[in-house]
Amino acid sequence: MALAAVEGRGQLLDAIVEATDEIALALASLGAAYEQLDHDTADKLEEELFQPVQLAYGRAKRAHAGFAGRHGLEGHAFQAGSPGLASTRAKGLIERAVEGVSRADGALATLQDSYLPLEFGDVELRAGLAEVRELMGGFGQRARELLRALGR
Repeated sequence: MALAAVEGRGQLLDAIVEATDEIALALASLGAAYEQLDHDTADKLEEELFQPVQLAYGRAKRAHAGFAGRHGLEGHAFQAGSPGLASTRAKGLIERAVEGVSRADGALATLQDSYLPLEFGDVELRAGLAEVRELMGGFGQRARELLRALGR
């Protein structure tokens, strides 16, 4: 395998790790926010925010592991994200999750717009990245709606 292909695939994997770490941060923040909310609001957070992000996180990890495995590259041991300070209120945690999802989506969009997935990726990887972004789609709007309900 040419050195350029190995380096290109490594860059792809690094970019996926970066985005996946942001998703992990969002998950941790949402989990901490869940603990601070009343039952009905917590259920809404879980259904509308946590579950799609959890699915996106799993799909991103699977895309990374699958691509690495298909090309004989070393995988990555993903770590759970940290929600930050224990004193942060639910609103701040949800806003932190929005920022994390936004950064992850931006990183994946930049990756998809680059030559890397086309030149060094494969069909499965490109489909996986698209699915991750689709799962996170509309997250900011759903979070804003939940935050408005918190203010009432």
